[in-house]
Amino acid sequence: METLDVERTVDRWREHAWPAIPLASWQPTYETLHRFTQVVGKIRLGLAPPRNHWWHVPLYASARGLTTSLVPYRGGGLQLDFDFVDHRLRIATTLGETREIPLASQTVARFYDRVMHAMRELTCDVAVWSTPVEVEDRTPFELDETHCTYDPDAAARFWRALVSAQGVIDAFESRWVGKVSPTHFFWGAFDLASTRFSGRTAPEHPGAPNVARFVAIEAYSHEVSSVGFWPGGQDLDAAFYAYAYPEPAGYRDAPVEPREAFYSDALREWILPYEAVRRSRSPERMLTRFCETTYAAAATLGEWDRRALERA
Repeated sequence: METLDVERTVDRWREHAWPAIPLASWQPTYETLHRFTQVVGKIRLGLAPPRNHWWHVPLYASARGLTTSLVPYRGGGLQLDFDFVDHRLRIATTLGETREIPLASQTVARFYDRVMHAMRELTCDVAVWSTPVEVEDRTPFELDETHCTYDPDAAARFWRALVSAQGVIDAFESRWVGKVSPTHFFWGAFDLASTRFSGRTAPEHPGAPNVARFVAIEAYSHEVSSVGFWPGGQDLDAAFYAYAYPEPAGYRDAPVEPREAFYSDALREWILPYEAVRRSRSPERMLTRFCETTYAAAATLGEWDRRALERA
């Protein structure tokens, strides 16, 4: 009986940590929340000092949702937090002032107005370019009356998947001594990503859809091997991905594990379906193998100095 109780507890933890998030079940919320995060992300972009590869713009997974972390402002700072437990956006300053905005079904225009009004109340002046990026529908925030759905349960499930993915990716990156990014959430592509660098410069990037070319050039100024998590799109459900830039010859045919992984010619990335990971006996082990083998393919075929970059 005790063994059965333990197994049930483990199953409950796994379902909590690796929840089902089929795209069809929450796509309207996904599209609305994507724009909500862009509103907040652009505030960070407008205030934070620039860092290489746009590392001053992402959000980060937190114990309750997503956060900007502390953003410098007038000798102090402020922080914006998406709380996917109580479903609030909290804005706090180092002066001790706070504002809260409900996370609920509302138009992007309404959300944007409420956020900017709160920023003005906190006497925080920030210039925001209100056109969303990396999406096909680029209706400015203040005019977007279309995207208006927020399902609290779906938002929470997505956040829990981010947390679990980050735990595995952070453990994978602990074995690296070269330059590596934080595991951060890019609100443009709406994905969690971590990137290793070979130390060598890369050819100028040709650009990507719905992204200004100068953005891609800065992001990929040096050789990279990246791994991340994406909630889906372009006829794909939620998935983990990996890519190299520049992509070395033979990368798409490399012996990547697990067997559920495949190379997408359309995306030029290795894809591992999230559903395969969450249903496996050990999601952490399966995802780790994907991280390790896609990196090994990029580094070996790209002739990286692996002995100098990897921790024994």
